[in-house]
Amino acid sequence: MKKNESSMTSLISAFGRAYHSQYDTPKIFDDFIVKDLISQKEFTDIQENMIKGIPFFNDSIAKKFRDDPDEILKWITQVQLSPTPLARAAYCENVVLHEIVLGVQQYVILGAGLDTFCFRHPELNESIDIFEVDYPATQDFKKIRLANANYPIPDTLHFVPMDFTRPFAIQDLIGKGFMPNKKTFLSLLGVSYYLTKEEHANLINEWFAKLPSGSSIVFDYADDNLFEEKGLSNRVQNMVQMASASGEPMKSCFTYEEMEKMLENSGLLIYEHLSPVAIQNKFFGGRTDYLSAFETIHYIHAVKK
Repeated sequence: MKKNESSMTSLISAFGRAYHSQYDTPKIFDDFIVKDLISQKEFTDIQENMIKGIPFFNDSIAKKFRDDPDEILKWITQVQLSPTPLARAAYCENVVLHEIVLGVQQYVILGAGLDTFCFRHPELNESIDIFEVDYPATQDFKKIRLANANYPIPDTLHFVPMDFTRPFAIQDLIGKGFMPNKKTFLSLLGVSYYLTKEEHANLINEWFAKLPSGSSIVFDYADDNLFEEKGLSNRVQNMVQMASASGEPMKSCFTYEEMEKMLENSGLLIYEHLSPVAIQNKFFGGRTDYLSAFETIHYIHAVKK
């Protein structure tokens, strides 16, 4: 990501969630607030760019629906854009709500983007502190959008600017009220792909070196087929190419054994692992639209011993 620019990836991910909330049935993950954080012009521009770009995604779909731009947009959004952001958000939210019942007092959202958790769950504002960690430009962008949409920031929501490719300093969070001795839940969604393996391992290790037993993390990662698998309608290949073109190239993928060893080295055990097949069964089974689990993408819930 270029310095002082908000992440285009976070904006497009937000668009996918907003589109799903407004137009898709049944809902996998209903982010009914995120639409308020995207301007109408941005929403329209993204729509138009995707519709115009359909020959890149699928030339046969472009010809089949050349007189039906709404169906083209639905196809692109449901096939290419939305499956992973929706399903990983739904999975993570199920886990964090369960962890809060089990005593988690702090929720750290790494790479928060335009996350809306605290605004969709105001009933939790008195029981948990939320720390959103992201690039400064992305956070500045979000704060402006929250203000424009008249969403006051609760005292329990804390913004912590950070560059994930640089050394992590726990002091940055402590200065915002974070308490390392408290049981903590972390999410790292849509971030691992853009880090090298070393950066990913260091990030996990540095965080969990400070946290108590029982703290845990949910994250998604790409398996070792990422750069070879084409996927349905070439969508995996398209994803890699689009990330590179946007200035945020994908850098890493893992075998399950590599991921397991990396987590073990940081004192974590894999509590749950969802493969693409498991994700399909859990979140996409029985659908009659285009939505289906993305090839090569896995979810993990890991817990500190």
